[in-house]
Amino acid sequence: MRELLLENQAGQGYRYSILVDEMMVGGLCCESYGLKVVGPDGDWAQVPNITVSVSKIDALAELVRRNQVSPVTLLDVVEDWLP
Repeated sequence: MRELLLENQAGQGYRYSILVDEMMVGGLCCESYGLKVVGPDGDWAQVPNITVSVSKIDALAELVRRNQVSPVTLLDVVEDWLP
């Protein structure tokens, strides 16, 4: 699994990353994307394999970053975002 660190906004205490992994979908191997949040105190949370769509994970990552989602609330935000 790889982590792509997102650029932080000035003064923001959280670090956000897009997780890139591989998964099987209908017998095909494709890239899947998830998110990771690390708080200023070192607490962290990650949700792997959210989507296989680059545009969808970019939109979700921007939503999470813009709203300064914490490690504690990351899973709730992702669950609410999913269709």
